[in-house]
Amino acid sequence: MVVPKKKTSRSRRNQRRAHDFLVPKGFSICKETGEVVPPHRVSPMGWYKGKKIFKTKAERKAE
Repeated sequence: MVVPKKKTSRSRRNQRRAHDFLVPKGFSICKETGEVVPPHRVSPMGWYKGKKIFKTKAERKAE
């Protein structure tokens, strides 16, 4: 079995791991309600790309 001849320094070890950091997820703001929503998802109030997709429970009760 091959064994390294010298210890890998902290600097060299961390340079190798530099791409393993976490990236925050991108979020967008709903134009209609102002809520923070993941991209390509319907907002909790039922809006998607400026169109009302479905009615919420509160809207159904009001009818």
